[in-house]
Amino acid sequence: MLLFISSAEIIFLLFAVLMLFGTDKLPGFIRMAGKIIRSVRNASNDLKSEISKVSMENSVVKDIEEGVKEIKDTIEDTVSRAK
Repeated sequence: MLLFISSAEIIFLLFAVLMLFGTDKLPGFIRMAGKIIRSVRNASNDLKSEISKVSMENSVVKDIEEGVKEIKDTIEDTVSRAK
């Protein structure tokens, strides 16, 4: 995300934030921004783990369906030979 921002622009933004919030409010602002970023990362990781879990469950279901189909085909083949 910072790929399109030059170092001069970053310094200007930091200076503007310092001027807007002052030195006394800046640590609280940075702390709050850190909490928000941490919260977003945690939510992102939770979402990734849920997606992974669901895809794993779908994989297990597909494996079971394939096994049942093989057993069904074997039984049908055996019954057709017995006739």
